[in-house]
Amino acid sequence: MTTDNGVLRWGVLGTGGIANAFLEGLRVVGGARVTAVGSRSEASAARFADTWGIPNRHVGAEALAADPEVDVVYVATPHPAHHAGTLTCLAAGKHVLCEKPLAMNVREATEMIEAARANGRFLMEAMWTRFAPASRQISRLLADGAIGELRMLTANFGNAVPYDPASRLWAPELGGGALLDLGVYPVALASHFLGELTVVGVSGRLAPNGVVDAQTTVLVESRDGVTGLLACSLDAPLPNRVALIGTRGRIELERWWCPTDFVLHRDGHAPEAYAFPHRANGYEHEAEEVARRIAAGELESPLMPWAESLRVTRIMDEVRERLGVVYPADTVAA
Repeated sequence: MTTDNGVLRWGVLGTGGIANAFLEGLRVVGGARVTAVGSRSEASAARFADTWGIPNRHVGAEALAADPEVDVVYVATPHPAHHAGTLTCLAAGKHVLCEKPLAMNVREATEMIEAARANGRFLMEAMWTRFAPASRQISRLLADGAIGELRMLTANFGNAVPYDPASRLWAPELGGGALLDLGVYPVALASHFLGELTVVGVSGRLAPNGVVDAQTTVLVESRDGVTGLLACSLDAPLPNRVALIGTRGRIELERWWCPTDFVLHRDGHAPEAYAFPHRANGYEHEAEEVARRIAAGELESPLMPWAESLRVTRIMDEVRERLGVVYPADTVAA
């Protein structure tokens, strides 16, 4: 589904910071044009559209989904609105790139995937880390045995955020908490490199509201016995580093959620630095993957398939259960 001149027409649902960042990345993607925006209010849709020169402005997901000048929708709403917004767009025949986490729980993620399959439309979780050239080079190095056999992965992502119960980061009705906002990154990273995972242990601390998590640490293990130590925090500035440790070396990287460089340490060799700068801000890579798969008539990406999103969501569901973190979406009847 493209326009006559081969341009993929994008609609954006949501007008927050992540939507602005995505459009910044989309600027360098060939064959892409943003034709519409949808927001909860006319004023916010107009402001966003004026900023980015977007011709069509809509109030609500239904109006955006009904726009005949939109082929694919980038869902950039708060976490709890991913499910409804995605279902609306898929039912209207639009392809969807949905921000991470794909859904609040496995039930929602399953329904979204089933809707994509039933409507014959592409759906992908926007795990931008997965598509960065640096990440793909790391996968190649691991496959080539550059550090021997992988034995351990450590990944942490944390910032000190002042507690504000009205902020989306802390509000349960907005999907707040460290795990869904930041922890999805290390969980997805571990799933990517380690495969099927067992949650061995969970430790965490709840926010002052006693509902969402302020900090969470998870110990996972792969089927091959590789260990992953994952941590996320909203009230502590963690080192924000990743280490992939093998029998003959390790790979280390910082700012790893949007990687541009890393260092390979091989036993008996000097450290080897790799650099893969983005052409924009890193969001361009996932947008290009969407375009490739839609052009090929595929419903999912082999780099971030539906099964992978379900696996990550299941892990987070289990972690939340152990922490006692329950969201309104978890109490909706199936």
